[in-house]
Amino acid sequence: MTAAVTPEKTRVGWIGTGIMGLSMCGHVLDAGYPTTVFNRTRSRAQSLLDKGARWADSPLEVARESDVVFAIVGLPEDVREVALGDRGAINGLGKGGVFVDMTTSEPSLAVEIHREGGEKGIRVLDAPVSGGDVGARAGTLSIMVGGDPEPFEFVLPLFQTMGKSIRLMGKAGSGQHTKASNQIMVAGAMIGMVECLLYAVKAGLNINEVIEVVGSGAAANWALSNYGPRIAKGDMNPGFVIEHFLKDMGIVLKEAEQMNLPLPGLALCRQLYLGARALGYGSMGTQSLFRALEVLAGGKAS
Repeated sequence: MTAAVTPEKTRVGWIGTGIMGLSMCGHVLDAGYPTTVFNRTRSRAQSLLDKGARWADSPLEVARESDVVFAIVGLPEDVREVALGDRGAINGLGKGGVFVDMTTSEPSLAVEIHREGGEKGIRVLDAPVSGGDVGARAGTLSIMVGGDPEPFEFVLPLFQTMGKSIRLMGKAGSGQHTKASNQIMVAGAMIGMVECLLYAVKAGLNINEVIEVVGSGAAANWALSNYGPRIAKGDMNPGFVIEHFLKDMGIVLKEAEQMNLPLPGLALCRQLYLGARALGYGSMGTQSLFRALEVLAGGKAS
């Protein structure tokens, strides 16, 4: 088995410096790894460049300067472009290099990238994450990985800079299937959380006290603890963007249909989020579902 990565001998590439990727790449830099970055909007990577990261003009150029390349972008079509496109990372990595997609994407695409990378001698992992912007900043993400054991062990020290719960879930695509399971649970928790708080407000309760009391009992959950206080303050900034959550739920429902698996709760939650997007909240945090349900209830709750 190949020895694990070290800052002294491993060059890292990073594609995608959005809400999640910026913090995650920052942890890699802080650990001492020489890092090359690419983002469609260069200014969003400036803080990493200020910390010593090098800039590249494309995923291809990132890969040419790297032994391990991470990507966390928006949509499956973005993943395909940065991985398999003419100027994608798979075409720039040397034989034995590792490509790690940390985007929440389609399991079938993860399998395709794994296969095409393998044909070129490149090791591929799908490794989506959970924990939101809070976990990304704190380096406490849950990282669910699909692929082969050897590259997983090889890059594990890099995963450990970003997350606390890190597990190889199975063959290529298994990380994405695990994230799909995660998003089913998240969707249910989010709708429960916003309905809980909307009811409390309508009943004239102090929302902060409700969060504290309910969050100490059987209804305690991550969404209430992390998004409840934001709702109480009127903070609807992402976090995790509604548009991206709609993408995730769409992926899961497509996979479930192929399995002949009904997921009525998830389907309903997605419809409510489509309503939130129709109200203009698509670029806001997923906790903005609270505002959408206020409108459904007859206007802003007092």
